[in-house]
Amino acid sequence: MNRLAYIGFSIAALFIVAAIIAPVIVGHDPIAQDLSRRYLMPTAEHWFGTDALGRDVFARVVYGARISLEVGISVVVISGIIGTAIGAVAGFYGGWVDKFLSGYLFNVFLAFPGLLLAIALVAFLGAGLGKMILALCIIGWVGYARVMRGQVLKVREYDFVQAARALGASNLRILVTHILPNSIQPLIVQASLGMAGAVLSEASLSFLGLGVPPPAPSWGTMIEESRGFDILTSAPHVMFFPSLAIALTVLAFNFIGDGLREYLDPKQRAR
Repeated sequence: MNRLAYIGFSIAALFIVAAIIAPVIVGHDPIAQDLSRRYLMPTAEHWFGTDALGRDVFARVVYGARISLEVGISVVVISGIIGTAIGAVAGFYGGWVDKFLSGYLFNVFLAFPGLLLAIALVAFLGAGLGKMILALCIIGWVGYARVMRGQVLKVREYDFVQAARALGASNLRILVTHILPNSIQPLIVQASLGMAGAVLSEASLSFLGLGVPPPAPSWGTMIEESRGFDILTSAPHVMFFPSLAIALTVLAFNFIGDGLREYLDPKQRAR
């Protein structure tokens, strides 16, 4: 695995550990307001400074990691399970089943830009963490389904699958025992890249006011609240630190995805 992948794992582990032990490392309430301490620059007491309402930016960034990672993990797990099941069925049975699923259903979801469809779904369902996760799952499963379908189409022609079929194994047994375990590797890469996409989508929806309602600390909401015309000159830290957290998280999972792709592909690993 390349060096960038280890860097990605280190950054992701740092955010995950910080999110888990947030009450231990954070000395301030992320939603407590103190208007007398508005826009303080980073100090020993407030490591990342304070925002427009006097809230500690460091506390909000750390607790915001909880929301981003919860959304990312939930979306990847749910979308991965749904996409894997649908893609496996489409690739294994072929015929009209594959034509309906991959020819029509997949294309319906792929016809719309993902973020635009997520905005429409969240606007229809309403703001909230659970509804945002549901919207991102609805648009996210197609990528996993396409990857799994392609893998199943290839693996189902292998000799050991044909041998199992000749021995009288049922379709369900062949699919679960022989095909899925040999098709899962690309999904691991897809999941790491999907994690980055889910974190970015959550930040985008929160920035537009369609994510977690205030005063819950969300990186996208923090950036939206710091859009004042004089923020970049008078208190740039309010926008800089949540933006940096988003960039590092997305970059980390992209590094992990690239490293896993190289590690799991024998040709790239040999090269």
